[in-house]
Amino acid sequence: MPSPIIRGGALALALLSPPSVLAEDAAATLAELSVQGTEGGSVTVPSVAQQRAAVGSTVGSVAFVDAAEFQNRYANTLRDVLKDTPGVFVQQRYGQELRLSVRGSGISRGFHLRGLELLQDGIPVNLADGSGDFYQIDPLALRSVEIYKGGNALTFGATTLGGAINFVTPTAYTAFALNILRIDGGSFGTIRENFQFSRISGPADFLINGTITNSDGYRTHETQRTQNFNANLGYRLAPGVETRFYAGIYLTDQKLPGTLTLFNALNTPTLANPTAISGNQSRKVETERIANRTSFVLDVGKLDIDTWAIHKSLYHPIFQVIDQDGWTYGISPHWAGSFDVAGYRNDTILGLRASAGINSALQFNNRAGQRNGQTLSALQSASNYEAYGENRFWFLPDVALMAGAKAFSSNRTYSNKGGFAANPNVQFGNRTFEGINPKVGLIWQPVPDIQVFGDIARSRDVPDFSDLAQTSSLRTTFVPLEAQRAWTYEAGSRGRIDRLAWDVTLYRSEIRDELINFSVNPGLNIPAATFNAARTLHQGVEAAVSLDLVRDLTGIGDTLAVSQIWTHNDFRFVGDPVFSNNRIAGIPRDVLRTVVTYAHPSGLYVSPSVDWVPGGAFADHANTLQVSGYALLNVQTGIDFKNGVSLFLDARNLTDERFVSDISVVANASTGVGGAAALAAFYPGNGQSVFGGVRASF
Repeated sequence: MPSPIIRGGALALALLSPPSVLAEDAAATLAELSVQGTEGGSVTVPSVAQQRAAVGSTVGSVAFVDAAEFQNRYANTLRDVLKDTPGVFVQQRYGQELRLSVRGSGISRGFHLRGLELLQDGIPVNLADGSGDFYQIDPLALRSVEIYKGGNALTFGATTLGGAINFVTPTAYTAFALNILRIDGGSFGTIRENFQFSRISGPADFLINGTITNSDGYRTHETQRTQNFNANLGYRLAPGVETRFYAGIYLTDQKLPGTLTLFNALNTPTLANPTAISGNQSRKVETERIANRTSFVLDVGKLDIDTWAIHKSLYHPIFQVIDQDGWTYGISPHWAGSFDVAGYRNDTILGLRASAGINSALQFNNRAGQRNGQTLSALQSASNYEAYGENRFWFLPDVALMAGAKAFSSNRTYSNKGGFAANPNVQFGNRTFEGINPKVGLIWQPVPDIQVFGDIARSRDVPDFSDLAQTSSLRTTFVPLEAQRAWTYEAGSRGRIDRLAWDVTLYRSEIRDELINFSVNPGLNIPAATFNAARTLHQGVEAAVSLDLVRDLTGIGDTLAVSQIWTHNDFRFVGDPVFSNNRIAGIPRDVLRTVVTYAHPSGLYVSPSVDWVPGGAFADHANTLQVSGYALLNVQTGIDFKNGVSLFLDARNLTDERFVSDISVVANASTGVGGAAALAAFYPGNGQSVFGGVRASF
């Protein structure tokens, strides 16, 4: 008899597939979907159906993306992976650099990531201080993506405002094919090669995946060169006992085009900021990652023990040359199981995490991208100790009460050695952040294909060293900020009734001491200042609806489907002494995406889409400058042959719309020399482009 997890696969597949899945494969019935991915999987990495089911059992807003959606499409960045997930705001700045935000996490930060935990195969990839970026996540090396919004990420021990996103790579058991070769490219001098090779031999299995990308970029001084390598080796030690080793090497050399004035962003968007060119601004990153998961199937449940170590070297000429080198390492045991309590079903998750890291942070004057006189020598140390648990008690056959909590202690230590003209004095800073984040909720499953849920969760975001070690007038000092904390209330439903599928959540986060940024000088790319806003409010709607319009359009089994994704963001200050009840700048109020897909049984598909932002975001917290909205018309088409070969074409922004993709937020755009007209804080969106490729599986 199938396990309860596999039996739940049909429900999870229906509830958690993004609308694009349902639109692109509208001919598939629920029963057919439940079969996909049930084969394969092992003790350390379950099948895709089991992964879906685990996500679907969460009491709260979650989403699941199967890489089958985009494996035969053009997927170059995480936007291409996550664009159909409601509640996830992801916009490209340049190259692989994105704004990735869930429920306003890191809303006003103009670089990298805050308030959202990224994991690869359930193992953290963020640094120990919580900071992170996206460069090592390769869309072509993924098998699935699990999105846990807000406090729903407690299953990993993450309790930040944004939650967690887990990027799952394939194993030899879950791979689409033994061998995969792929080449794609197109506009902006883009070309990318990818290979994947996997085998199973007795108790051992392995998989190797590599991607090389070269692109000149849409804008001047945006050249990108990346090399990503992922591998895993699994070994079955005994029945129900398996260990898996992961290794990764990620090399990035990205030129930075900088930000532009609003006029230039809309009229000459391919320009680079003159300061970016004169300073030869770039970001060169070398990252190596090793990790292990050893899993034990017990009489009740399963125990996973994760260990990891990440080495990262960064050479980053911007306003100064930032030269850093550091290690992050950790260990995390995690147990999950189901058992009866007085005849009632009970599901429990328990976990511990301990992680630490040390980073050498040097800075130099920037002379055309080269070091020219040292200005800073500092040491950054971070440590975290966490214990968490979650319990779901099914007191009725179709209703469960969920309760959970996380206790944590996080330390941040900063040592500035001084001795330089810009930083003459020795400075030492030390902060420890502690707390307990509870969560409680209910889930009701009236029929197998429908869920209704509501929950309340506490979150805390500990400031990272980009917040604590602030640069002002080219002097770096330690600023003892408070941790951001919030109560989030959410209610929603997900499910399918015949041709209609939906996933809708309403949420409200009441935040204290939100970590808010405004840029000191966007034109020079000087890191943004961070302060604690006393009270703020984040609330919104995360909605996705999909409808199979026609399941046999011309009598040959072809289908036509439509999906609508809507993310509504209402983020504002509450009684702030400076910004009153203004909107928090950086993210537009409404983001909509409409996709129509025609699919032919031969494997041919055509999928036009419209990305619509009715009104752009504010550029400043004073709300004196707001960018315009926009609408982008795109078309994807291709054919998947039965012999494993796929051809695809992706045309984007067909009308060559000029728009602002992202903003480096400031406090007040009307102040400063030249006022708003001179403010260089805007990233122009990419113009008209066409990409295509071929993929062979054998």
